[in-house]
Amino acid sequence: MSAILQTLAASTLRTLAVMVVVLAAVVVLAVGLFKLTVFGALALYFVVWWTLLFVILPLRNQVETDPERIVPGQDPGAPAAPRLREKAILTSVLASVVFLVAVQVFELAGL
Repeated sequence: MSAILQTLAASTLRTLAVMVVVLAAVVVLAVGLFKLTVFGALALYFVVWWTLLFVILPLRNQVETDPERIVPGQDPGAPAAPRLREKAILTSVLASVVFLVAVQVFELAGL
């Protein structure tokens, strides 16, 4: 799983492409299956994605311990390798699952 994620997050453009494909697939499903508008699906997905980003950001962070790599003014708790592209893809996949479940629950609740 980690090797696939690293391959998908090898560059910023590849990461953005993966995120756009995931977003497009989820919006098509939401519009087709749950009769949401495109704007409504994008808005709800954005809220779910942004919320989950803050859940995923602190995962697997290691503090920089090498004194040679610490620059003046750097926060002592700053991660050595934050892996932001991998976390963006992971957030997109997890947000897709949460989004589809939320849309289903909203439909069942009559919202």
